[in-house]
Amino acid sequence: MRSSRLGLMTALLAVLLAASSPVLLDAQQKKTPPPPVAGVVLDERSIASDHVEFGFKRPGLSVPSYDFLLWENGTGQYRGEELPMSDGHTDPPPSAQPFVLMTFTVMPATVTKIYALARSLNHFNVACASNAKNVADTGMKTLEYIHPGMDRFVGFCTYNYTENKDLQTLTDIFEGIAATLDEGRKLDYLHRYDRLGLDAEMESFTREVSDGHAIELQVIVDTLRSLADDPEVMQRVRTRANALLTLVPAQTR
Repeated sequence: MRSSRLGLMTALLAVLLAASSPVLLDAQQKKTPPPPVAGVVLDERSIASDHVEFGFKRPGLSVPSYDFLLWENGTGQYRGEELPMSDGHTDPPPSAQPFVLMTFTVMPATVTKIYALARSLNHFNVACASNAKNVADTGMKTLEYIHPGMDRFVGFCTYNYTENKDLQTLTDIFEGIAATLDEGRKLDYLHRYDRLGLDAEMESFTREVSDGHAIELQVIVDTLRSLADDPEVMQRVRTRANALLTLVPAQTR
C-alpha cells in the first residue's frame, strides 16, 4: 500500500513539474511557429544563444513578408520576399521573390532594450492582440522568443494591432530596422540602374530617418559610403549620404 501511494505521489509530482515548465505551453498557446526559411544556415555562435524573431506579413506592399532574427550577441539576420522594382507597366504584375539573407550587427543599446522588453513581456507569453473592432490592417506580426536549449521556442504572440505599449515599442524598433535594410537594397538598385532616381529616394529616406521611422543606419553603412564617394552621382545625393553617415556611430563606419 505504501509503495502504491509513493508511486502515485511521484506521478503527481511529475505532472506538476511538467505543468510549471516554461517549455510546455498551455494547450491554447501550443501553436506551430513559422518555419525557418529554407537554405538558411546559422553559425555556431548564433545557435548557442537565445534569439528574438519578429515576423511581418501584409500583401500588397513592396516587401509583403519578412522575418527578422536578433541574437543576444547583437547579430541580426533579415530575410523575406519583395516585389521586383519595375515601371509599373508589367503585365501580369511581377510576383514577390525571396531576397538574399542579410547579416548585420545591431547596436548594443538597442539589443539591450529589445531583450529587456521581451523578458518583461514573459517572453511573449502574453495576450497581445487588441480586441478593438474595425482596426485597420497594418500587417500581421509575430514575436517569438527562442532558446536553443529548449523545444525551439519559449513563447510567442501574433497581432495586427496591440494596445500593449511594450509590444508597440518592440514593433517600432523592428519595423524601423527593417525599413533601413529595405532602403539599403533600394538605394543599391538605383545606384546601379537609375542614378537619377537617387535624388528623390535619398530625400524621402532622409525624412524617414529624421522622423524616427528608419533606424540603425550602420546596417547600410557600405551603401551610404558608396554613394558619398561616387563622383558620378548628383551632389545632393552625396551630401545627403554624408549627412546620414554622421549619424552612424564612429566604431561602425
